[in-house]
Amino acid sequence: MPTGKRINNAPGRRSRTLHREALKRFPGGVNSPVRAFRAVGGEPVWIERGSQAELVDVDGRRYIDYVLSWGALILGHAEKKVVEAVRKAAQGGLGFGANHRLELELARQIQRVYPGIERMRLVNSGTEAVMSAVRLARAFTGREIVIKFAGGYHGHADLLLAEAGSGVATCGLPGSAGVPPAVVASTLTATYNDLASVEAVITHAPAPAAAIIVEPVAGNMGCVPPEPGFLEGLRQLATRHGALLIFDEVMTGFRIARGGGVERYGITPDLITLGKIMGGGLPAAAYGGRAEILGMVAPEGPVYQAGTLAGNPIAMAAGAATLERLREDRQFYSRLDRMTRQLAKGLKDAAAAAGATCQVQSACGMLTVFFQSRPVKNYEDAKSSDTGQFARFHAALLREGVYWPPSQFEAAFLSSAHGERELKKTLAAAAAAFAAARPPGDKKMTRSKSQHRRRKAQP
Repeated sequence: MPTGKRINNAPGRRSRTLHREALKRFPGGVNSPVRAFRAVGGEPVWIERGSQAELVDVDGRRYIDYVLSWGALILGHAEKKVVEAVRKAAQGGLGFGANHRLELELARQIQRVYPGIERMRLVNSGTEAVMSAVRLARAFTGREIVIKFAGGYHGHADLLLAEAGSGVATCGLPGSAGVPPAVVASTLTATYNDLASVEAVITHAPAPAAAIIVEPVAGNMGCVPPEPGFLEGLRQLATRHGALLIFDEVMTGFRIARGGGVERYGITPDLITLGKIMGGGLPAAAYGGRAEILGMVAPEGPVYQAGTLAGNPIAMAAGAATLERLREDRQFYSRLDRMTRQLAKGLKDAAAAAGATCQVQSACGMLTVFFQSRPVKNYEDAKSSDTGQFARFHAALLREGVYWPPSQFEAAFLSSAHGERELKKTLAAAAAAFAAARPPGDKKMTRSKSQHRRRKAQP
């Protein structure tokens, strides 16, 4: 949590009342840590409803939303066709615990854009998908060692809570209490965007590696795109050492391209995990890949994994409707990429005008403002960002009606519902927010004020 005086994000009376009650019922008053706003020094607002790119809190305040259910809502809130699909599915029953047509419909949509997913298993969360994929990789290779990257968050399964980013970084925790050292002993950590570090880890590991797991674009240390050749190098290293390459596309799948990182970077991993967008805002995820690997999953093989709510018809309907909308609109990703670039450039310009030192990094549909002087290429770079400045920036945006992720280490997201109007309002809010973010006592004038004074002094 930032030091110094308390950040005033001024939640309304109803939000404060609900939060006081929630503190008695939930740890930290929340059901997922980053929502507590502790990393930005304030109290959370409580949301009443969402529509397109907008949120409305319980006090009636409106916000342009860049959290979007942490990236899941690529079509924005309450998209009509998705809502209608959910309504229709719900009328037929909320769950069966048995096979049904909507499971196949969603699987077909996924395989249209991920041909490398020859077979898959549907689950309920990204954590489940990754945990199961790692178990499968170990069984298929007969090995135990898994290599991940510092700052890479792959869910809260014990074996992967080693130098994790996201909420773990936000809360300032080195990992998690309750995780026995023996559980993470076979999880080795390398440096993102540093192939030499990966080669050193895999070469000097105490045993051959079962898998290398990576986010194609890191999004849980903030938005950190891969350096040219990095993902290609991982593919080569994995193949050379007999390890499986796992792309964690829970965040990037259907976001940075229709086919996620696989399409955008032209690399075929052995296993892929998906979540967020594939559920259309409801809990759904999947892991999949080569048929020979998936053939080891029960009941065909010895790798056990099951889920009571897996393939839930309501989530399947929402996911299938979302992916169908993305398929129908052939210009969707070119527009999303253009809007992302436009917002990123506008933020850079606003920061420069306010005299704020920061880096704005983006990939299609996601971006992060890092308060530091050099580009962020890995977790060490991300950790050197000024979280105090970020907290002031966040509080100022919130006051101006912009709902930004309440952590320096989380990416912001755009949807098809974000247009010129939303970007214009966001950049106007950002101009004030960057000025507010400057350290206390910083006497720098913004460029606009400086230019105004020079013009006024001219005869």
